[in-house]
Amino acid sequence: MRAARLHDRDDLRVEQIDEPTLKDGQVMVDIAWCGICGSDLHEYILGPAPANKVPHPLTGDKPPVAMGHEFCGRVRNPSSQSGLKDGDAVMVDPRIVCRKCGPCKKGATHACEKMGYHGYNAGGGYAERAAVLETMLYKLPDNVGLDYAAVIEPLAVVVHAIKETKLSDWGNKDILVLGGGPIGLALIIALKAFGAEKIIVSEPAAGRREQVKEFVTAAYNPMTDDVVEKCKEATSGRGMNIVFDCAGVPAGLEVGFAALGFEGQYMNVAVWEKPVSTKFFGGDNANKAFRWSYLSGRLCSDTSALRVLSSSMMKSSKKRCR
Repeated sequence: MRAARLHDRDDLRVEQIDEPTLKDGQVMVDIAWCGICGSDLHEYILGPAPANKVPHPLTGDKPPVAMGHEFCGRVRNPSSQSGLKDGDAVMVDPRIVCRKCGPCKKGATHACEKMGYHGYNAGGGYAERAAVLETMLYKLPDNVGLDYAAVIEPLAVVVHAIKETKLSDWGNKDILVLGGGPIGLALIIALKAFGAEKIIVSEPAAGRREQVKEFVTAAYNPMTDDVVEKCKEATSGRGMNIVFDCAGVPAGLEVGFAALGFEGQYMNVAVWEKPVSTKFFGGDNANKAFRWSYLSGRLCSDTSALRVLSSSMMKSSKKRCR
């Protein structure tokens, strides 16, 4: 079969390789769609992360492997004991977890101490087929087509971030989103599905601002607009209740904390390429909370992401993410 495998920095090759061999509990998936995640771009531009260069403790795999973790497809020839039928449309939860460590035993598999991923530590979606544990496959409802299903994984990530804030009554929350790219857009759509009405976006790229503006109160260019002042004006000086960071750049961190009001919450969703430092001490940052949402919980056992995907808002926004 054909597969696009990352060998090293700037070295992604489309190659002819053998089909994967099924292990206990795995099912073969004929891949229909696979998204290109920002983390895939990071791996390509910077090279495989150190943890991805050595054999993974749960799979034994190391580069080169087929990239891609946002993928879906159809089950092929499952065993008679399988709960799936040949041709069933499925979404893949790409995480590889041990289910034995402390977090896993508590149900927090997204914090597994040996976390791996299809696309980095086992064959992923940039291929014609992948072998995946049946427990990580979720049959799609009839109203969700495969052409939409590849975005369930990033939707699950942002839904998880929203829930991790522990907030409610989203219609009365003043929200700032840093970054209007694919994850920022997914977050905005999910927030709207949760009832949010007052959303401001900070995004330097004109194309991305244009893309999100139909869903938000305002979209500003942080290169030319004073985003902090705009947030203060929009809230009669109070500042924002919550900031979601989908950008992962130091300048955004400074803007986000300055825009937060008293008892505001900063929720990081972004993956940062480099270490970052900021000034947390001082009166302006008093009673502000910083939280970090990483990945998602079980991808589809919580149907929130599927409900967002099924909404008319999501289907009306089927655009190319620039």
